[in-house]
Amino acid sequence: MEDKTIVMGVIGSDVHAVGNRILQEAFEKAGFEVINIGVLAPQEDFINAAVETDADAILVSSLYGHGEMDCKGFKEKCVEAGLEDIVLYVGGNLVVGKQDWEPVKEKFLDMGFDRVYPPGTLPEEPIADLKEDLGIEE
Repeated sequence: MEDKTIVMGVIGSDVHAVGNRILQEAFEKAGFEVINIGVLAPQEDFINAAVETDADAILVSSLYGHGEMDCKGFKEKCVEAGLEDIVLYVGGNLVVGKQDWEPVKEKFLDMGFDRVYPPGTLPEEPIADLKEDLGIEE
């Protein structure tokens, strides 16, 4: 596959680095060029990295439950930066407490994310989705 670039990181005041590193390795093994901006990342860091690297997708992780607050307005900021066509994924523990997944998923889809993943999603699922969303032939 031709190199597709993805920007990934952990948004907001979240310091969960282990899963972020595991995802990076999985995406690299799958053939993606990965720009990992690490943990404690504000929205602007994701967007600036995507602009600078001409990225095809942004993958946002959040594990501490404040994903909704941290991701509010993300799509709009992407559009303002000229990234209206970028593929946006979000996943992890996106809300505080036990909540039904479907309403949580709908909330993030309504915010402009293309795909939303629950806690415990294995890397193979977003890798397959990303290949499909970016039109990558195996």
